[in-house]
Parts: sequence; C-alpha cells; structure tokens
Amino acid sequence: QLQLVESGGGLVQPGGSLRLSCAASGVSLNYYRIGWFRQAPGKEREGVSCISNSGGSRNYADSVKGRFTISRDSAKNMVYLQMNSLKPEDTGVYYCTAVSYCSPDVNDYGPLDYWGQGTQVTVPS
Repeated sequence: QLQLVESGGGLVQPGGSLRLSCAASGVSLNYYRIGWFRQAPGKEREGVSCISNSGGSRNYADSVKGRFTISRDSAKNMVYLQMNSLKPEDTGVYYCTAVSYCSPDVNDYGPLDYWGQGTQVTVPS
C-alpha cells in the first residue's frame, strides 16, 4: 500500500520560496505518476502539478507556470515541488498523491486515494 507524507510547508513572505517534499514508504514511487494538489480555505482541492514515472513529462496549472517546478529523485524515493515567487493566492494545504494521468489539464489528473496529511503553506497578503 502506497503511503505518502508531505513536508516542507511554512509561513513565507510574498516573493519567497519553499520546497515541498513528498516521501513514500514501503513502495517505490517509480511505479507512479505523482501529482501535487492544494486546497485553500473554503475552496475545493485543485491540481497544481504532475510528473510522469520517468520524470520526462511535467505539467503545471496555469496559475503556477514559471514559478513552480516539480521533480523526482528515484534514489531517494521522493518527489519535490519547488515554489518560487510565492503569492498570497498560493496559500493552502498542499498534498501529493498518485494520479492516473499526468495531463496538461489539471482537471484530468484523476487523483488516486493515497492522500497524506498535507503540509500547510501560508503566504500573507
């Protein structure tokens, strides 16, 4: 059973950076396409970025293109989300999970039910 743990969130000023980590235990992440999602207060969870099994395909929501970078380290069994130029609208709880598709359209990710506890990102206005 795939179990994922997110970490790396925190409070950061606008324009700052954070790197989120998604760690897996018991199973190699190499078998999975991985997506990052976020949920802002009072809003539905939304897709942010995804990466294919090989890492060769990466896609981003329009709202984060050019600011966020997703990557994976197979040796460490980790997936990362580097977030730069953070904005108040990036505030939310960030989750990683396996996805059915790493599509250019975040609505097509098809997240699978391997949600972790999430990590809070706060960018004050």
